[in-house]
Amino acid sequence: MTQMPSNPLAQATVLYQAGRFAEAETEARSMAAALERAGDDPFIPLLMSIVGLAVGAQGRHTEAVATYDAQLPLFGRTFGVEHPLTLKLRADRAQALNMLGRHAECEAECAALIETAARNASPEMAGVAMAAVYGRVQALNALGRYPEAEALARELLATLPDPDRFTLLLRLGLAVSLNAQKRHEEALTEARHADEVHRGLPPEQRGSETGAAELAAATALLGLGRGTEARPEAAAAHDACLALFGPDNIRTTEARNLLARIDGA
Repeated sequence: MTQMPSNPLAQATVLYQAGRFAEAETEARSMAAALERAGDDPFIPLLMSIVGLAVGAQGRHTEAVATYDAQLPLFGRTFGVEHPLTLKLRADRAQALNMLGRHAECEAECAALIETAARNASPEMAGVAMAAVYGRVQALNALGRYPEAEALARELLATLPDPDRFTLLLRLGLAVSLNAQKRHEEALTEARHADEVHRGLPPEQRGSETGAAELAAATALLGLGRGTEARPEAAAAHDACLALFGPDNIRTTEARNLLARIDGA
């Protein structure tokens, strides 16, 4: 009988953090299938949550939501409906809803997650709350509610003293809201700050935000009428996203569309 590794998540997690999303998906699916053949195992839904992240990173957002929907009841039964792992899955699902254009659903789910997380002061719940705030900022931006998105991002940024992945996410969301309000100088400042934070993160925390700061900066520069400066930033964002995420990821598409706008202008 083949002995299972003590942590079946390890290899898939390493692959995902390294930006090797297709390999992470294959590894997680393979390990989940092996554990299923061996009998019920709490690692199976966790492995499938990595599948959801990996297929989403590859631009297959409908499949990601379907994966999360299938696993959510298992998470609830295995860990509990208000366990941090279950709430994290809901936060990941909300992000995938946003990618599908289901912004109102994402905003409502993130608001519910923030309320639930507030009832528990554990560090794990703080992480869930911050992920939900970022998801809500994204959804509010997508819904055109830019001042609300800006206020929410600034409110949480004021409570985070040290640059980390969450300050990066919030500054990126803030840059989007400022660009949409035509406050391009402020947006450019936030994008530059986000880029500094991104470069200072450990490699395993950088992948999912690849190209985002450059995209925000290019949008701001174009809004300021500095198209010749904007184009290299947009091209760098596009090339990085294409190499890491593939052509179907939403950020790759956004960068491609921005390049078309710059060239058209």
